[in-house]
Amino acid sequence: MRDLPINLLRTFMVVAETLNLTEAAKQLHKAPSTISMQLNRLEDLIANPLMERGQHGVRLTAVGEQLKAHAQQLLNLHDQIVGSFQNMDISGVVRLGTHDQYASRTLAPLLQDFILSYPEAELEAICDYRPDYLLDLLDKGKLDIALVEMLADTEGGIRLRRDELVWIGPKNHFVHTQSVLPLVVFAEGCKHRQFACEALDNAKIPYRIAFTSQSRSGVLAAVRAGVGVGIVPYHTLEEEDLAIYQDLPSLPDMEVTLFTSPKANEATRRLEKIMVENPIFNPQMIGVRY
Repeated sequence: MRDLPINLLRTFMVVAETLNLTEAAKQLHKAPSTISMQLNRLEDLIANPLMERGQHGVRLTAVGEQLKAHAQQLLNLHDQIVGSFQNMDISGVVRLGTHDQYASRTLAPLLQDFILSYPEAELEAICDYRPDYLLDLLDKGKLDIALVEMLADTEGGIRLRRDELVWIGPKNHFVHTQSVLPLVVFAEGCKHRQFACEALDNAKIPYRIAFTSQSRSGVLAAVRAGVGVGIVPYHTLEEEDLAIYQDLPSLPDMEVTLFTSPKANEATRRLEKIMVENPIFNPQMIGVRY
C-alpha cells in the first residue's frame, strides 16, 4: 500500500467541494494544469478514477465520493496533530461576533481551520443581525473581533468583500406585485431592513412588515413560502428556488468588514490573519483597510 501525500488530498478536497478545476485553482493559488497533474497522481496512487471531467466541470465517481468521506477526516486529524505542536504557545479566549449568514456558511471552513491549527485557543462566538450592536460590544471589551456588514465606502475596519443588496422572492410567485409590498425582514437594527424601507419610501412604494425574524433561515423560509419579499447580499444567495426582483428600487452596496480590538491577544490576531488572507470572500478586496 502506497502512502497518500497530504498535499494531494488537500487539492482533491478543494476540487471535490467546488467541482470546478478553475475555481479550485483560484482557491489554491495554483495553475489549473498543476491541479490536473496532482489529481492524476492521486488517481495513480488510488488505482481508480476519482473524477469524471466534462465541459461544465467535474463529477465525483463512486470511488471519489468514498475518498472524500475519508480524506476530510484524515486532513482534520493531520492538522490537529501539527497544530498542537506548532502552535502550543498560542492560547487564550477569542470572542467573535458576526451575523449568522456568515457563521453558518462562509466562516465555517475558516473557523474549522482556526480550531484545528490553534487547539489551545478557546473560541467563543455569538451571532446577531445588528452590526451596530456587535461593534458596541467590541468597543466595550466584550468582543475581541467582529465580522459585520458596513455601508460601502464608509470608514472603519478591514474590508473583505463588496456586494450589492438584492430583493428576493419565490419563483413562480407574484408577491412583489401586490399593491402594498409585504416585507420579510430581520427585526429593528438590521441594516438590510433600514435601507430597504428607505428605498421604498423614496420611491413612494407602499409596504408593510409581513414577517420578522432574527435568523437568516427564518427569513428565507418565509420568503420561500410566499409571505413576502426579502433582502439579502447577492453573494450569500445560493437557493435555486428563489428569484431576484430587479423591478424594485435599487439598494446600496455593502462591504463585509472585519474589526479587531486593539487589545486583542495573539490568538485573536491569528484568527484575523486567517480571515484576511483567505480568498473565500473576494481576492480583489483582501486587506483593504478604511
